[in-house]
Amino acid sequence: MSAPRFTLYVKPGCAWCDEAVDWLNEHGYAYDEVDVISQAAAFAEMRRISGQTKCPTLVADEELLPDFDTDQLKRFLKEHGWLAAA
Repeated sequence: MSAPRFTLYVKPGCAWCDEAVDWLNEHGYAYDEVDVISQAAAFAEMRRISGQTKCPTLVADEELLPDFDTDQLKRFLKEHGWLAAA
């Protein structure tokens, strides 16, 4: 199963966000990066869909992974059949 295009909500200067971006790039995932600090509407949308204010937050289809590290990201992708072959 191919991975959907993801939406990744991030905050500038967030180390976990930087790690998520680097990991997704290194593994060839397509995603839209949304800065929730410079875009108030994006912050409100992230908060509405996730119920929290922490980043990174990943949205894929109807699935959501809020406030995660790369180990949690890998588990999430694997659970949904979206983990790219190494």
